[in-house]
Amino acid sequence: MVQRRKRQPDSLSIISGISVFLLSIPVIIILIYGFIVFRSAQGFSHTVLLSISLTLASSATAAAIVFAVFTPLAYELARRRNSLLETASDIPASIPHPIIGIALLILDSPITPTGRFLNYIGINFFDTFQGLVAALVIVSAPVYIRAAQSLFSSRRVEPELLASSLGASRLKVLYTVVVADSLRGVMSASLTAMSRAMSEFGSIAIVAYYVLQAPFSGVEPASVLIYEYYGYYGPQVAVTVSALMILISMAVIIAMRIVSRAKRKYSSGRVVR
Repeated sequence: MVQRRKRQPDSLSIISGISVFLLSIPVIIILIYGFIVFRSAQGFSHTVLLSISLTLASSATAAAIVFAVFTPLAYELARRRNSLLETASDIPASIPHPIIGIALLILDSPITPTGRFLNYIGINFFDTFQGLVAALVIVSAPVYIRAAQSLFSSRRVEPELLASSLGASRLKVLYTVVVADSLRGVMSASLTAMSRAMSEFGSIAIVAYYVLQAPFSGVEPASVLIYEYYGYYGPQVAVTVSALMILISMAVIIAMRIVSRAKRKYSSGRVVR
């Protein structure tokens, strides 16, 4: 039996540990002050729970839409590199996000042709669940596209070529071969997009500061509520709500890691067999 030698810490691992600690300081501070020092009963109120529920529901919906709409683009970029498409798909991640909120308002404004058409068919982005999800889709799509593109690029192309030789279209190959065989990886990419959507503030503060539709009528997304609480009550209540959101975000990240680890074990098991 070959025994693994215990790795000795070197300068690179020490610097990496310090870097992780520096990134963790804000999270640790919020958790300590939110749940211990500045713990506020209002931070666990029904309003806060509704706000968190709205954030989870809209982020999960956005992640599902991103998967359905942008998986073909990620596959296209993985198999046929196109710098123009790659640049266009990265733009929403590289501009100030309030611009996205403003763009959605103009797109849906009754003074524009697109707005009159959208209003005619019953689509309204301003202070609605639809507008909230639309903004989250735009800001989280680049994250998903990059993650899925990397996943598809790492796959062997032989199964896809075989399916194509049997007459399957590229779209059919994508869903029956690639996605079916990479489901855990795609789920991990979708959870990454959901995490990004949960953290959004800039665009939704403009297009959907609160939602006026049941069952979330009058409810604000969590990031907006934290901002509002900080302005009204100071840090105490806002820190408690922030600590709650950190725990929920950590749960999503842990789920993503579990799915990713299961994907690696499944892939290695297939290679062994």
